[in-house]
Amino acid sequence: MELVSFFSLFIFLFGLAVGSFLNSIIHRLHTGESFLFTHSYCPHCKHKLSWQDLIPILSFLILKGKCRYCKKKVSLQYPLVESATGILFILTTHYTLLTISYESLLFTVYCLLLSCFLIIIFVYDLKHYIIPDKIIYPAIGIAFIYNILYSYFIIHNSYFLVNSLLAAFTGGLSFLFIFLLSGGKWMGFGDVKLVFFMGLFLSFPDILVALFLAFLVGAIIGIGLISAGKKTLKSEVPFGPFLVTGAFIAFCFGNQIVNWYLKILR
Repeated sequence: MELVSFFSLFIFLFGLAVGSFLNSIIHRLHTGESFLFTHSYCPHCKHKLSWQDLIPILSFLILKGKCRYCKKKVSLQYPLVESATGILFILTTHYTLLTISYESLLFTVYCLLLSCFLIIIFVYDLKHYIIPDKIIYPAIGIAFIYNILYSYFIIHNSYFLVNSLLAAFTGGLSFLFIFLLSGGKWMGFGDVKLVFFMGLFLSFPDILVALFLAFLVGAIIGIGLISAGKKTLKSEVPFGPFLVTGAFIAFCFGNQIVNWYLKILR
C-alpha cells in the first residue's frame, strides 16, 4: 500500500512538472516562440523567471498569484493546468498500468503523451477559439503509428487498427458534414480534425460515448451561459474543450458507461 501511495505521489508530482511545461507550450504557440530554447519570462514585464518562480503550484501560492518582479497578477491558468495534469496523470496510470510489462508501460506512456496533447488543445481552444495544427497533426500521427505498431507487432491482429480507423473516419466525416452544411458556423474545421484524432485514440464504442458527452456537456454549459446573460444564441463558443472533456471521461469510464446503458436497454 505504501509503495502504491509513493508511486501515485511521484506520478502526481511528475504531472505537475509536465503541466508547467504545457503552460509554456500554450503561451508560446500563441506568440510563435520556441518552447525548447527560450527561457520562461513574465508575460507582463518580460523579466526572466528563476527556478524559484517556476515551482508548480507552490510558486503561485508563495507569491500570492503575482509576479515577483512587477507584482502583476499571474493567470489562474498556470496552477489549474498544473494540478489538472497531475490528476489526469494519476487517473491515466490507474487505468493503463495494470501490469509491469513492456506492453502496459508502452500503452501508459502513449496515453500520457496523448493526454498532454488534449490538455493543450483544451486550454488553447478555450482561450483563442482555435485548435492549432502544430498540435493536432502530430497527435494524429502518433496515434496512427501507435495503432499500427500495436496491431501488427504486439497483439498481431489488425482488428484494433481497423476499429480505430473506422471510429476516426466515422466521427471525422460526421463532423465534416456538419462543418460543410453550416459553412463553418456550427463547427470549426479544427473540431473535425480533433474528432478524427479522438477516434484513433478511443476507437469504438468509446468514441460514441465521448461525442455524446461532449454535446451533452456543451448543451448544459451553453444554456447556463445564455441564462446568465454571458452569451447569446449567436455567440461563438469553442467546442474543443467539450470534445476533450468527453474524450477524457470516455477514456476513464467508457466501458462502465456503455455497460450501464446496455443494462437500461434490457
